[in-house]
Amino acid sequence: MKPFGELDDPRRRVLIQALAAGLFSLAGDAVGQIFGAAPRRLPAGQSFYRVSGRVLVNNQQASLQTPVRVGDTVETAGNAEAVFIVAADAFMLRGGSRMVIETPPVRSGLTSSLRLVTGKLLSVFGRGRPTRIATTTATIGIRGTGVYTESDPEQTYFCTCYGVTDIEATADPESKTRVTATQHDRPLYIVKDGGRGKNIREAPFVNHTDQELMLIETLVGRVPPFVFPKSEYLGPRRDY
Repeated sequence: MKPFGELDDPRRRVLIQALAAGLFSLAGDAVGQIFGAAPRRLPAGQSFYRVSGRVLVNNQQASLQTPVRVGDTVETAGNAEAVFIVAADAFMLRGGSRMVIETPPVRSGLTSSLRLVTGKLLSVFGRGRPTRIATTTATIGIRGTGVYTESDPEQTYFCTCYGVTDIEATADPESKTRVTATQHDRPLYIVKDGGRGKNIREAPFVNHTDQELMLIETLVGRVPPFVFPKSEYLGPRRDY
């Protein structure tokens, strides 16, 4: 996992600088040059805002016209990126990632269930819509929250950007915690073999920004529950 500030795509730095310079009202043209369209709420029936590089939905090359539904699998090649929505939820799936939008178990009370098999995913979810994210090492309960997740076979990086999440290590029910965050207050690692009750550890803030959260919230007609300055913003306003 890259330390924060080493953005994994130089286009991300241009995007973040453009958004920070004037938010969306002034930066729409600059963002449109990068993403192909100024950020705004997507019309009914459209799933993708951006398809960059090799992006697959159910093993078929995706385009801006490709729908994404419950039950689908979305994958990105190493240098690709996908920005899309499913119902009231929005996602930025980075390169080298694979996520499955699962059908929630009957009588679970969930409205959506995601499995991040591998890779990096920035997500925002509608209020009052219980959701679960599963990775190889963690199960995370979410309700009306913005979150960032990185998954590999040995550990999960998870940041509750805002809202409340319940986090549990997959192989160790004694390793669990609830996070209530207003702005990236408590990022965590959920590891595979840390020992009973010790598989959740404090982590730094890495690889995502408030501007990117604002971008994907805009696609579903919302804004993040915090205000940040128009000057360039590349990290949280606190130390960890």
